[in-house]
Amino acid sequence: MRILHFYKTFFPDSMGGIEQVINQIARGSSKFGVKAEVLSLSSKPQPKMIEMAGYLAHRAKLTAQIASTGFSISAFSSFRKLADKADVIHYHFPWPFMDLVHLTTSVRKPAIVTYHSDVIRQKYLLKIYRPLKRNFLSSMDRIVATSPNYLATSGVLKEYSDKVSVIPIGLDKETYPESSEERKEYWRQKFGEDFFLFVGVLRYYKGLHILIEAAKGLDLRIVIVGSGPVERELKNQASSLGARNIYFLGHLENEDKVALLTLCYGVVFPSHLRSEAFGVSLLEGAMYGKPMISSEIGTGTTFVNIAGETGLVVPPSNPFALRQAMQYLWDNPNVAAEMGRRAEERYRRFFTGDKMVESYVGLYNDLVKSEKWLART
Repeated sequence: MRILHFYKTFFPDSMGGIEQVINQIARGSSKFGVKAEVLSLSSKPQPKMIEMAGYLAHRAKLTAQIASTGFSISAFSSFRKLADKADVIHYHFPWPFMDLVHLTTSVRKPAIVTYHSDVIRQKYLLKIYRPLKRNFLSSMDRIVATSPNYLATSGVLKEYSDKVSVIPIGLDKETYPESSEERKEYWRQKFGEDFFLFVGVLRYYKGLHILIEAAKGLDLRIVIVGSGPVERELKNQASSLGARNIYFLGHLENEDKVALLTLCYGVVFPSHLRSEAFGVSLLEGAMYGKPMISSEIGTGTTFVNIAGETGLVVPPSNPFALRQAMQYLWDNPNVAAEMGRRAEERYRRFFTGDKMVESYVGLYNDLVKSEKWLART
């Protein structure tokens, strides 16, 4: 079986959560005899094709970027060529240009979309986009929500509930490198093991401005791994507040990220808007057995992090509550350790890469064997 994934960005150009999900699905499904390919846009698409671990990644030239939406002239022909060879097209929402490509190329193949998030920020543009979005979602054979929480709170998903499946995001720990004792010691010398860790792309909805405000009055270190659009303003905010306990490390290689996940006291994830639909880096914290702190925003973050069981959940946009949560975990190491143990246990029960991939492969098989598509072959 051949699967084509289509999303606006991908490795190695971008290392965000959705890209990681696509990587996990494409890589893991090869164990089931699935040949996966990924098409994305790139400002520097050379080489145009990259051989990844068990699948191929193709890159079309990015022509323009408007309101966080990438457009590409060459993507139409690239998509049509790759889709012709595929048995199933797997889209990843939201990306309005993807909807346009799907509806104009007239490729007639079984199609599913993983619905990663509602469109939150571009409220005025959403009015223009809404008809295109409805046509796109209506044309899908199946829609996948990444958590029951998001399905229950998304007005858009409720419109299509008859064809929505829930497949939680999963991670395969074996795809993460082992961190050498040398790298762990390097970071231990810098931060010890008494720091809270955030990992992710620095975007507006990650709530890091709230975390910086919460850091005032704490003796604890807060380490931020990642880069992104709001990096400069966050550094300026930390500087203006005199927050000397916050460390911006930028983008790091996976071995260093794993070293920090291994060493940290807990993972803090202050995302405050529904654009944060799941929180892959929050799940990474659970995978490494760390207690977590997140905000209740009605999405998958509180499907990963269960309040009082795997960590603490605070109201969004509340620096005082976030500060209290970090202090509470630090003052109660036995509670924190038990929460970390339960977080890892929950990861193994619900969020492994194998569980996610098996569910998707089952969905692919159901689609190609459905009466709708068998009648067209």
